[in-house]
Amino acid sequence: MPEPRNGVRIGFYVCHCGHNIASMVDCPAVAAYAATLPNVAVSRDYKYLCSDPGQELIKRDIAELGLSHVVVASCSPLLHEHTFRSATEAGGLNPYCFHMVNIREHDSWVHTDRRLATEKAKALARAGIRRVAHHQPLEMKRVPIHPDVLVVGGGIAGIHAALTLASAGKKVYLVEREPSIGGHMAKFDKTFPTLDCAACILTPKMSAVRSHPNITLWSYSEVVKTDGYVGNYTVTVRRKPRYVIEELCVGCQECIDSCVYKKPMFPDEFNEGLGKRKPIHIPFPQATPQVVLIDPEVCLNFKRGVLTDKCKKTCVEACAERKAIDFNQKEELKEIKVGTIIVATGFQPFDVKRVPQYGYGTYPNVYTALEAERLVNASGPTSGEVVLRDGRHPNAIAIIHCVGSRDRKTNRWCSRVCCMYSMKLAHLLKEHSGAEVYNFYIDIRAPGKGYEEFYDKLNEEGVHFIRGRVGEVTDWAMTPEEEGKLVIRVEDTLAGFVRRIPVDMVVLSTGLEPHSDAQSVRRMFNMSCGTEGFFLERHPKLAPVNTYTDGVFIAGCCQGPRDIPDTVAQAGAAAAEAMALIDRGHIDQEPNTARILADCSGCKSCIPLCPYTAIAFDSATQKAVINEALCKGCGTCVGSCPSGSIIQNLFDDEEVFGEIQGVLADEPN
Repeated sequence: MPEPRNGVRIGFYVCHCGHNIASMVDCPAVAAYAATLPNVAVSRDYKYLCSDPGQELIKRDIAELGLSHVVVASCSPLLHEHTFRSATEAGGLNPYCFHMVNIREHDSWVHTDRRLATEKAKALARAGIRRVAHHQPLEMKRVPIHPDVLVVGGGIAGIHAALTLASAGKKVYLVEREPSIGGHMAKFDKTFPTLDCAACILTPKMSAVRSHPNITLWSYSEVVKTDGYVGNYTVTVRRKPRYVIEELCVGCQECIDSCVYKKPMFPDEFNEGLGKRKPIHIPFPQATPQVVLIDPEVCLNFKRGVLTDKCKKTCVEACAERKAIDFNQKEELKEIKVGTIIVATGFQPFDVKRVPQYGYGTYPNVYTALEAERLVNASGPTSGEVVLRDGRHPNAIAIIHCVGSRDRKTNRWCSRVCCMYSMKLAHLLKEHSGAEVYNFYIDIRAPGKGYEEFYDKLNEEGVHFIRGRVGEVTDWAMTPEEEGKLVIRVEDTLAGFVRRIPVDMVVLSTGLEPHSDAQSVRRMFNMSCGTEGFFLERHPKLAPVNTYTDGVFIAGCCQGPRDIPDTVAQAGAAAAEAMALIDRGHIDQEPNTARILADCSGCKSCIPLCPYTAIAFDSATQKAVINEALCKGCGTCVGSCPSGSIIQNLFDDEEVFGEIQGVLADEPN
């Protein structure tokens, strides 16, 4: 073994990782080879280095052999870099004098030739040993955490997260873009598989949000800007004008009754356009906050010319005592400071007009699932009576599954809830109308608690299940029985032939998609999106509610399709993560940040390139400066600086070039 030089004494350790590495890499041979390399004071192989005995081995060698640096060749740094850094630190070394070499994902798992895989492991080990010799002790930065929390989105995920945090004594700002919180769940009639009333279980939580002293609820509002870093975010919220002073309105609705429009005339968004509303309205009976709003697009008071004179402002007269109506109200920008953010912006239903073969918009009696929800709801436009757009009551109803899901032409992912809510609608539609109900499905996916039993219940109720993807919905009749009907043409894959089934009503079970503005939300909070557009978690198993931006968490369907129980569970997990951060009072930031050298020319080319807005220009020194609290060590500025005046901790030129030389070297020297 060569004598260590320059006071650098490196301990090298290679992990068998059970059979994960040892089955393809000769670990003892790699350890023996590493022992011949310069500055290596000890080289060992061990079956499970991440175990307590494995870590104790490293600690003991540091103390007994006077090691100055440590290299571990094992699995992904994402999994165990923190483990081995902690062991290095417990042994008495600075944790950043440690380096990890990945010979599992980068070697053993991607090769089939044991000899070549072993040679590659030797090269990677050599590279790591050369690199770590240049590592310098670094110190973590400690950033204080502001105790307040922002929750973006007022669906069931945002509501549950806000209540969890507020009940723990945290100050919460809940921002919802719609006039009321509740999200999509507020539109449902029943929830599967227990068929309990959606409003009955949601409304108490909505009321609790409104009355909780630790929650500031801003509905009809949007986050427009986010600055700062973990623990110290400055958020700007735009509060859109309701033309009603929220603090003065008591929800008596006398202004609605007194409006010059004696009958509702405009499409009701909450009822999916199936009902009508007045220009001044409350979205739905249980809306929270219980505050009316005025639609300036249709209110006569906002029209120019002769129409303005037709508005007698009877709503103002009706509210003369409280003086809550204010037609001069303008949008406001509110700035708040928070330490953590939970994004729970939800989903949007698939646009069924993208599949014209199903006839939505062409045939009046083709409905989306949400429209069907409102039809069977007692507070819906027909008070729960299933009346079609042409005034008839249906005798036969078709429910088409996977519209906008599991389809290469639209969305390839499974939306998870469609099978179950389709069966729920089948039960409710049959109960409310007595019609024959046909479910056209690809596969029934019912993996949750009580879900398979619910499927069995539907079979016992006489609901028809036909396996096959529907080809088209048409009104072209081939037999007298099909006259005046919508005809479903489908290949029954279990019976083995094509069927034509006449029905009166078609319900399209739409899949779940990311919101159309998900990309702008992603950029606002410095998050990532997956290929399908949903927000990306830090790790799908070990960090499912964390994002790559510290202090920003995600919950609910903005991360991917999920049902209500999973959404609530994830919202609770996000709240717990935010609470843990707040209660700790600070966060330790990795020191792999960039820094500006004295020879900076002040060209400013790095400033617009920084994705974290961590670089500013100091007019006094005429040089760029980096806010280490904002810097995430991405290296963009380092690679783009034309004068080489920016370097990055843990990625100094000596470290990077040393690693490259180690990979390319043929012989130890």
